[in-house]
Amino acid sequence: MNETKPSSDRGKIAKYLDTVDQRAADLYKNIGDKSLDQPKLALSYLAALANALEELRVVEEEICRHNEVLQQARQELENERHRYQELFDFAPDGYLVTDIHGKIHDANRAAAELLNVPQKYLSSKVLTNFVPEEQRRVFRSLLLQLRSIDRIQEWEISLLARSKPRFEAAITVVTVKDSKGKVIALRWLIRDITARKQMEAQLHQIQLQNLELIEADRVKAQFIATMSHELRTPLNAILGFSSLLLRHVQRRFEPQQFTMIERIFENGRHLLSLIDDVLDFSKLRSHQLELQLETFDLANLVVTTVEELKPLGAKKNLDLQVHLVQDHILVVNDRNRVRQIIVNLLSNAIKFTDEGQILIEVDLMPRAHLTITVRDTGIGIAEADLTFIFQEFRQANQTMTRSHGGTGLGLAITKALTELIGGNISVESELGQGSTFIVELPCQVQLSTRKKL
Repeated sequence: MNETKPSSDRGKIAKYLDTVDQRAADLYKNIGDKSLDQPKLALSYLAALANALEELRVVEEEICRHNEVLQQARQELENERHRYQELFDFAPDGYLVTDIHGKIHDANRAAAELLNVPQKYLSSKVLTNFVPEEQRRVFRSLLLQLRSIDRIQEWEISLLARSKPRFEAAITVVTVKDSKGKVIALRWLIRDITARKQMEAQLHQIQLQNLELIEADRVKAQFIATMSHELRTPLNAILGFSSLLLRHVQRRFEPQQFTMIERIFENGRHLLSLIDDVLDFSKLRSHQLELQLETFDLANLVVTTVEELKPLGAKKNLDLQVHLVQDHILVVNDRNRVRQIIVNLLSNAIKFTDEGQILIEVDLMPRAHLTITVRDTGIGIAEADLTFIFQEFRQANQTMTRSHGGTGLGLAITKALTELIGGNISVESELGQGSTFIVELPCQVQLSTRKKL
């Protein structure tokens, strides 16, 4: 069935009715003027009447069809209104419709829950009554401005619910205009943002605390650096004098006295090593440690460093071995920092190995890189401890390693130094099966490309 506009249907039906009415009037007039004794004339009148009745049937059908269309349109409008009402009532945010003065005409369930007033009782209430007294003047000014600006988006304001604490709300207001452009109503969307505001306040507090922690960390690093320098001066004097006594006046002391002086020297050197670790860690944390690049023979450095540490391993009957991929390996790096990495790894291996051997290997790799690998047959590291083995002030199995001493900074410093010179470090270990530390370094370090801590 072809659909036509209602106005077109009405015009067509009116035309049919006019035609039928005119024919009926003509028939009535003719009947009044003529005698029905003439059969032919009577038959023509009956035919005209039949035509008029047929026209009326057509008009009736058109009216029925038109009514069906109207009924269908009315049902669709009703369904649409019902869907809109459901969306309005069950929307998660509060929706209100008010007049231009803020008097409530309609409200959904969410709005009733926010304001803690039954939905049926919200009608005719003034929205200004739910605004705290100190904000009402601003709120009334807002209502006046809406007539010219048409819309306000996400305006944050406090609202007072009945018999409940005030809450923070974000309000969006849109004007409703008639066909002449006059504002006749206001539509409100109200969203409770109390939780969001609380989160923002907490985030702001956390940011302030972070700034305080950063400042405290800076002050701590400065204090550590100052104290480390202050401690090193008298400690170096103690080491110097005790070393002098050990070298030149050994025959003047009894063996027991000589042993005591030797202990002073060894403990002083150990204390100096701990202070150096703390100072290096402080410099690394504050990004104050600068590299001094030079060209040197890494193979020679490894052999020399191992020779220096062999007496430490000999005290535990450990066999220190070196395996080099070639006799001379020229690199561009910070010699002292590379040596510190090797010393830390070897010292750590010696500390946690009671028997067996320690092997250090140097291999060349593609893309101008090399690896320094330190393997030991020590106590090993549990799988659960591998995740934090390079964290500062942490040692695998704290109870066991207390007997070995140390600050827990050695591996953290090693990792930081390795990254400072553009490399990386990894570990492979199993509890009771020893450990393997692998350091990968570039053969030539460039200050512009080295990693930042």
